[in-house]
Amino acid sequence: MPARTLPEATFARTVLGSGPGLALAHGAGSSIDNTYGPILEGLAAHHTVVGIDYPGSGKTSRSTTPLSLDDLADQLVAAAVAGGLDTFAVSGYSLGGPVAIRAAARHPERVTALVLTATLPHRDNRLALATPIWRKLAETDHELLAQFLVMMASGADALEAMPDEQLRQAVGFTAAHIADGTPEHAELASRVDVRDDLPGIQAPTLVISTTQDWFTSTRLHHQIADTVPGAQLVEIPTGHLPMVERPEEWQQLITRFLAQHNA
Repeated sequence: MPARTLPEATFARTVLGSGPGLALAHGAGSSIDNTYGPILEGLAAHHTVVGIDYPGSGKTSRSTTPLSLDDLADQLVAAAVAGGLDTFAVSGYSLGGPVAIRAAARHPERVTALVLTATLPHRDNRLALATPIWRKLAETDHELLAQFLVMMASGADALEAMPDEQLRQAVGFTAAHIADGTPEHAELASRVDVRDDLPGIQAPTLVISTTQDWFTSTRLHHQIADTVPGAQLVEIPTGHLPMVERPEEWQQLITRFLAQHNA
């Protein structure tokens, strides 16, 4: 199949490091810095890292129309190519997982490996209930949304270990970093479905399952690993935020897998 024509790379992007290529797809309501910030330097020590900010996050302008998974995937690939990479691995976190999967499905000649963390192949009933709340609060009440996100995204162990002051700080930090485009990101998450892409994925794939996750359940993680040919699954005992709860372990899982596959 001939390579697809890429669009102009218009999303804000981060480029760091040197070595084999690694494109990063962040989570909904977040940005490259807020998703991958704690491990960016570690990843860039071994790779040329290229990450995009979705519309309404980072320095990318907010969209006035609903987001398209195909557009996000093509923009991710276009940014990596504009950053000097012909081929590259892709790491996708949460909503970035379907973005990474779609990038691999649409551009298989460019994607050398996939690492999918705390992600989903489609929205299940839990997300069907959570995403309208997430979207509505993003439009009306960031403080209440922050409380909802800290409750949903924190692993049970991490949440219960927080003293009252730290819990208040976590809520305050979360409220201050809610991306303007969160309503559009949440709306996209409510209709994502990459199940038909999974059996055709050719790249070596690692699924990192966050075992205390209330946003994307381990059932969804296993569904991806069971459907992508040859995929591996590893577990990390965190909620939806491995970059907060176990960043060094998360980074090691990513870099070790990529090294094993020369990606």
